[in-house]
Amino acid sequence: MPTGTSGQGPAGAAGPTPPGPGPGRQPWRAGDSFLAMWRELAPLGRHPDSGGYRRYAWSAADLDCRAWFRAQAEARGLTYETDRNGNQWAWLGDPQAQDAVVTGSHLDSVPDGGAFDGPLGVVSSFAALDELHRRGVEFTRPLAITNFGDEEGARFGLACVGSRLAAGQLTVPDAHRLRDADGTTLPAAMEAAGYDPGTIGPDPERLARIGAFVELHVEQGRALDLTGDPVGIASAIWPHGRWRFDFRGEANHAGTTRLVDRRDPMLTYAETVLAARREAELTGALATFGKIAVEPNGVNAIPSLVRGWLDSRAADQATLDAVVTGVERAAREYAERAGIDLDVVRESFTPVVEFEHALRDELAKILEGAGDTGRPVPVLGTGAGHDAGILSASVPTAMLFVRNPTGISHSPAEHAAEDDCTAGVEALADVLEGLACS
Repeated sequence: MPTGTSGQGPAGAAGPTPPGPGPGRQPWRAGDSFLAMWRELAPLGRHPDSGGYRRYAWSAADLDCRAWFRAQAEARGLTYETDRNGNQWAWLGDPQAQDAVVTGSHLDSVPDGGAFDGPLGVVSSFAALDELHRRGVEFTRPLAITNFGDEEGARFGLACVGSRLAAGQLTVPDAHRLRDADGTTLPAAMEAAGYDPGTIGPDPERLARIGAFVELHVEQGRALDLTGDPVGIASAIWPHGRWRFDFRGEANHAGTTRLVDRRDPMLTYAETVLAARREAELTGALATFGKIAVEPNGVNAIPSLVRGWLDSRAADQATLDAVVTGVERAAREYAERAGIDLDVVRESFTPVVEFEHALRDELAKILEGAGDTGRPVPVLGTGAGHDAGILSASVPTAMLFVRNPTGISHSPAEHAAEDDCTAGVEALADVLEGLACS
């Protein structure tokens, strides 16, 4: 089964016409081309020690993934192009026509992330197209598969950069100010990777061609595992954001400075981390400090600066506001008591996304008509952000989730069973057939 850490070598990419039954050959399954592509993609950007992925935007691993995407497009005779923001597109039909049905996701990862978050949607999109070719359907609308760049924000600290730029939710000046940990700017990274950063910016003409965008994604939670369903439909994305907390104290010698004489920002930061957990429990929200930077970062030195990033998400805006306000209030109380200076900066924010009800209902109707379980397809919300959420302000969007038996994500342990991946391919093919072939 595909785990992304199996160590299997590359396999040939599936062509546009899947092999049918023949002498000594098993009948075609929707997952066959998926597995071939999965084995080919799996080694790219995988770290040998952690087993996780380090596919950061515009890195060598990211470029390998982009080359893989282009190869898949060309193997199927699709029209390949890269847009002004570095997002990749593979078109069946006229790229300039209107009312296109688009599917896809992203190929980049968080640090030491899992194999499924993002790539499952891209690989499933090509596999679903193969399945539609096998069915012999006739397309009445253009179809495109896309790989949005820098969805995870692992390198420059902002999620969904490619889709935000296209939708005009990230300005060009703000994009130019994005820097990685080494001080490399986003434009410099793009240029080093062979892309022209001078073209980045809103892309309303391209978005105007899209009649519907459907993103398939591994579920980042256990809702489907608890209901026993392999595939579900997204209802909404919780509002979420990232806040940077800068705690400034006084650097000093760890071996000679009395405890009572210290202005140690690490203690205030630690108290704030505990406060975030308490506020999340009280409000029913989520609050996580998962990234930290320390100066001067010496074992024998009291820090002068501790910078921590808060990620918070909630089912509604009022609850999110309550938890973040509570965390900041506690942090300022601790800082004042300890003589620590504190700055809090909201670095990114995405309001609640309600996927278009008409499109969501159409997906449910298609899948219920194609299924044989005799029960509705589950509809569930998520606390994770996605390109589909960013694009929802510009085009009708929807999402499909594939069961994650453990709920673990953003980890090498992230997993989906082979049968569930196949069910996801079949569900996406059913949806694309219903939207693009009717």
